[in-house]
Amino acid sequence: MSDDAFTDDEIEAARVLFARDAQFVMGAAKIEQLPPPDLPEIAFAGRSNVGKSSLINGLVNRHGLARSSSAPGRTREVNFFVLDGRVRLVDLPGYGFAKASKDEAKRFQNLARDYLRGRPNLRRVFLLIDARHGLKPPDVEAMAAFDAAAVSYQIVLTKADKLRPAEAEATRLKTEAAVAKRPAAFPRTLAASAVSGAGLELVRAEAARAALE
Repeated sequence: MSDDAFTDDEIEAARVLFARDAQFVMGAAKIEQLPPPDLPEIAFAGRSNVGKSSLINGLVNRHGLARSSSAPGRTREVNFFVLDGRVRLVDLPGYGFAKASKDEAKRFQNLARDYLRGRPNLRRVFLLIDARHGLKPPDVEAMAAFDAAAVSYQIVLTKADKLRPAEAEATRLKTEAAVAKRPAAFPRTLAASAVSGAGLELVRAEAARAALE
């Protein structure tokens, strides 16, 4: 994808924003524990092990801010990070697989759904999809839930470094076409890599625009 949607000044402003202080605030295990909706929030959702924590770390250029793991299903709370005192980044429990009992998995996935449905300051959800695999049935179910709840979401293809550039772009275009008619989906699909840094500047720019404009 080209960056024609953003000026050089917007790209730079987003880079500066994400280079500022970022701190872990809290993990909420119950809906009653959520912080007050007093800052704009950008949430990251996706299947377990799709790379949500790694992407957040890449965006702020800090390896250990969001705890990532090779074991799917480790994020079992809604985790909140504050960026420059102006924006919250929210790491949601993954769906589709978890090393937990069925009851426990259902509990923290329901927590994520409750957060998404009832958060008035939520500006956008980045729905992360593994670029190597594309959209899977659990992702389609998640998009249907976002559409039904009128939650604005944007697809980000993660682990794009695992594909050749032409393959990554073909997957991006195919995914973009697949979600084009969904009512709550943002029209641009992004591809990014937390390892190489490719595409992160566009994710930052989209997040900054959604949160602060």
